[in-house]
Amino acid sequence: MEKEVRAKRTMDMLSGSLFDKLLIFAIPLALSSILQQLFTSVDVAVVGHFAENPAVATAAVGCNGPVINLIINLFVGISIGANVVISNYIGEGSREKIGSAVHSAMSIAIISGVFILVLGLAVAEPVLSMMNTPESVKHYAVEYLRIYSLGMPFVMVYNFGAAILRSIGDTRRPLICLVFSGVLNALLNLFLVIVFHLDVAGVAIATVISNGVSASMIFVFLMREKNEIHLDIKRLRISRQVALRMMKIGIPAGLQSMVFSLSNVIIQSVLNGFGTAAVAGSAVSLNYENFSYFIISAFTQTAVTFTSQNFGARNYERCKRVFRLCMASAIVLTGMMSWTFILGRDFFISIFTNDPEVARYAAIRLMMILSLNILSNTYEIGGASLRGIGYSMTPAILTVFGTCVFRLLWAYTICRMYPSFDVLIAVYPISWVLTGSAVLIAYFAIRKRVFSAPRRLV
Repeated sequence: MEKEVRAKRTMDMLSGSLFDKLLIFAIPLALSSILQQLFTSVDVAVVGHFAENPAVATAAVGCNGPVINLIINLFVGISIGANVVISNYIGEGSREKIGSAVHSAMSIAIISGVFILVLGLAVAEPVLSMMNTPESVKHYAVEYLRIYSLGMPFVMVYNFGAAILRSIGDTRRPLICLVFSGVLNALLNLFLVIVFHLDVAGVAIATVISNGVSASMIFVFLMREKNEIHLDIKRLRISRQVALRMMKIGIPAGLQSMVFSLSNVIIQSVLNGFGTAAVAGSAVSLNYENFSYFIISAFTQTAVTFTSQNFGARNYERCKRVFRLCMASAIVLTGMMSWTFILGRDFFISIFTNDPEVARYAAIRLMMILSLNILSNTYEIGGASLRGIGYSMTPAILTVFGTCVFRLLWAYTICRMYPSFDVLIAVYPISWVLTGSAVLIAYFAIRKRVFSAPRRLV
């Protein structure tokens, strides 16, 4: 019976039908990410309706998103490296190396979580001051970020643990963790804000507790595993060889995400100059942008995992099919979700705010970004497919220049000549076109060379 349960949790990515497996893998992953985002979304919704000063509280929570992403993305990128390495070992049949990779990954998660905790506490006030955060918002924003930072070890343990489970095709249990902790987060938010009137501090405390619960659950799942990904606390140590392989894949992905987040921090600092209503409106719209983006992210991680295993097994034609099916599925599902939010924007915005000026800014941003965000699939899935065959630096460099550098130039040139909210937001779809074109060209060129050449070590 126990073997049957383990077999259901482990997916055969190397043979048989493909499209259904991609969906079975990606959809729980998308739901997991959406639930993780709901931690922040519920924070925004609760303070937007029940805080003493809803617009200020909404802005305080919302403006922290780019900062939090900037701080954690390097290490989340390394978790992608862990996924690729473990998946490669599975595809190659190198099962004796899988245990070493699992324990190295979890050790890195714990160490990086503690490091980010200390960093977050130290940089909260100076970073938010540098971002031109409105004075009416800054005190609450600093408070939120410092409390949120206390949960960073939990965030890292969850992300690395989920990456380990995904390497064997298990996206169901990470989803279970987030369903449970997400419900807990919503209940704690309401309790701490409405009953104890803690406002911004209350929603931050609720998020830390919820992250702790999801991390604990993922840790227990791994400790109870009976196969090669079993986690033994006594074996927690970092293997130099395995860690270097993870870093080779993960650091470029993490640096790309960091620079990407840095560009968003710069954009946020420009946006902050438009006032509290603009900041709060963007925070509202960002919730729906993230929900839609998580469809893209799910198929991105699906492409990485399936490509890694099949590349390890030299199933090159199957790697090509993974790319095509992930791209097509992500475009269709992202478009459907985005246009649902666009067509029902009045209702969806009202969930977070009753302020007409905040709602106006939210509607502008939501329309401009969600109508074109299917373009993000081009560089995300193209880049994921490159990482799956061992080329992590190439999409990182192209994304840094096509998206991040371009956005910085736009913020400091075009936005200064035409200082308006609409002009600022227009940088996103334009950068998607530039970056997507560059990454797809690189993907097809590298794929042609690698798949026709003798096998090399990744």
